[in-house]
Amino acid sequence: MIKLIRYYQQQDPAAPSILETIFAYPGLHAILLHRPANLLWRCKLKFLGRLLSHITRFLTGIEIHPGATIGSYCFIDHGMGIVIGETAIVGNYVSLYHGVTLGSSGNPKLRHTKRHPTVEDEVIIGAGAKILGNITIGKHCRVSPNSVVMESMQPYTTTLPIQTKIVHQSTQKN
Repeated sequence: MIKLIRYYQQQDPAAPSILETIFAYPGLHAILLHRPANLLWRCKLKFLGRLLSHITRFLTGIEIHPGATIGSYCFIDHGMGIVIGETAIVGNYVSLYHGVTLGSSGNPKLRHTKRHPTVEDEVIIGAGAKILGNITIGKHCRVSPNSVVMESMQPYTTTLPIQTKIVHQSTQKN
């Protein structure tokens, strides 16, 4: 646990002390509480795993299904609104920013199959990105903020951000 706390400090220059990191980082709390929720889920105590996951979501604003697999040193920064689905697999040293969804493609016929993304090691997923379906985001990929990814990305790939286009400029105040 101490190594994970120190990792959070290394990743965020705004984390001045161990105490502040321990008490004021909901991403860290979500990861630490996911571990026992996932253990309960794997031990067939699914209701208890879901209950702990639900309490964690209430406390942190981060929803990680207890069936999701999260690797070592997953860094969640400004985690509000993150959703990680049941069959998602998140590798080691992955960084997720607020509003990220690792979700299914929405097909209810896929209930008992792998339907969420696999995110390999050392991936950065920007704020608001949506990665949907049983796809793989290869190691060292960079997913730009607000991207919608519905097909696999080869390792070392970067998505282009969505750019705002100005379509009209008024000459007077409205």
